[in-house]
Amino acid sequence: MIYKHFRFSCTIRILLLAATMFFFFYLIFRTSLYAVTSITGLFILIQIVSLILYVEKTNRDLRRFLEAIKFEDFSQTFTISGLGTSFSELKQAFNDVLQKFYQTRAEKEEHYRYLQTVVQHIGIGLISYQQNGKVELINNAAKKLLRIPRLQNIHSLESFSKEWVDSLLQIRPSQKGLVKVEDNDEVLHLALYATEFRLRQQKYTMVSVQNIQSELEEKEMEAWQNLIRVLTHEIMNSVTPIASLASTANDLLMQIPEDREDSKKTPLTAIDDVSSAVQTIERRSQGLLRFVDSYRKLTRLPKPNFQIFPISELFERVQQLMQSQISERGIDFQTRVDPESLELTADPEMIEQVLINLLMNAIQASARKHKPRIRLTASMDDRGRTVIRVTDNGPGITDEAMEKIFIPFFTTKKEGSGIGLSLARQIIRLHRGSISVQSKPHVETVFTLRF
Repeated sequence: MIYKHFRFSCTIRILLLAATMFFFFYLIFRTSLYAVTSITGLFILIQIVSLILYVEKTNRDLRRFLEAIKFEDFSQTFTISGLGTSFSELKQAFNDVLQKFYQTRAEKEEHYRYLQTVVQHIGIGLISYQQNGKVELINNAAKKLLRIPRLQNIHSLESFSKEWVDSLLQIRPSQKGLVKVEDNDEVLHLALYATEFRLRQQKYTMVSVQNIQSELEEKEMEAWQNLIRVLTHEIMNSVTPIASLASTANDLLMQIPEDREDSKKTPLTAIDDVSSAVQTIERRSQGLLRFVDSYRKLTRLPKPNFQIFPISELFERVQQLMQSQISERGIDFQTRVDPESLELTADPEMIEQVLINLLMNAIQASARKHKPRIRLTASMDDRGRTVIRVTDNGPGITDEAMEKIFIPFFTTKKEGSGIGLSLARQIIRLHRGSISVQSKPHVETVFTLRF
C-alpha cells in the first residue's frame, strides 16, 4: 500500500511536523495557553526523534548487515516489504549476500571436515607446529606412534626422545631425516620429512613421521636371503660332484681284493690311507651339504596359514613339548596371558616353532644359574598390539652380540649354526611383526615378539 512507502511516509511526517511547528509558534505569539504550548512543543520533539529514527532505519539495517558478516552471524534476516521498491531491492541484496556468505562458510566447513578426516585417517604421522614449538595439528597416527592422547608443545616430548625433539626443531623445509629412538623395549627408526607454510601471517612447519623399522628389517632380511641363495647355489654346485666322486672312489677302493696279484706293487696300507681319506672327504662333503641345506630354509619358508586362536592354548602346547627338558634342569617355568582370552591371528605351527627355538635358547642360557627361571608371557602393549615375551635369568648378551644376534651365520654358541634366531626373525616378518631383544648381564634377557 502506498502509505507504507518510505517517500510518502517521510512527506506526511514532514508536513505534520511543519503544521505542528506553525501551531506551536502561533500559540507562543498569539495566545497565553502555556500548557497547550508545552504539550505542542513536546509533540514536536517526539515527531523530530521519530523522523530521525525512521530515516536512520536504513543505516541501522546496514550496520546490522556488516556486523552479521563481521561476526559470521548468518541467521540475520531483513524484511523486504513496506518501504518501497528501492528499499526492497537493498534488503533483498542484503539477504542474498548473507546467504552467499552462509553457503561459502558451509562449504569451507565441509572441506575442513573432509581434510580433517583424511589427515586423521592416514597411517603416516603428521605434526604441524610453530617455530616456538606450539603444536597446531597432530593426527591419530602420530598420537599412536608417540603414545600420547594430545600434544600442545614439541618440547614436552623430550621425555620420549630429546634427540627427536632437536631434529624436529632443526629440520628445514624439504629436508629428510632419520632418528633412532629406543622406546622401552622397542627400537623405532623414525623417518622425517618437513615442509613449511604460512597461515594467518604465522610460519608453520609440518613434519611427516613414519616408523620404518619394519621396512629396514625386511630389506635387511631380503639382502641376506639373496646372499644365502647365491652362496648355497654355488656351494651346492661345487660340493655335490665332489661328494659323488668321493663316494664312487670309495666304492672302487672297497672292491680291490686284498690278495690281488699286484699287491706287492702298492702296499695295502697305502690303499687303506687313500680309502680313509676318500671317506673323510665324502663325510665332510655330505656334512657341508646338510649344513648348506639348513640355511636354504631361510629362503624357502612357506606362507603362513593365518588362523585366530587363543594364546593360552599355544602356551599349553609349547609347555608340554618342553616340559621334560624344563624338569630335568629344575627350571622355574611360568606362563601368563593377560587377559586370559587374548587371541592371536597367525600361523600357530610357525609361531610354536619360534617359541620352541627361543625357549631352547633360554634353557641353555639359564642352565648354569643356581635358580634358573624362565617366563613366557603375553599381553597388549600401549599401541594396542599383541606382545609375547620370553624372559630368562641367564648370563645375558653383550651389547656387541645384540647388534648381530639376528644376522644369519652369527652365533654365540660353540656348536651353534646361527640359523635359529634368523629363522625366527624371518617367520615373524612373514607375520608383519617384529622381534627384538633386551638384555641386562647376569640379570635377565627378554626376547619380545610384536604382532
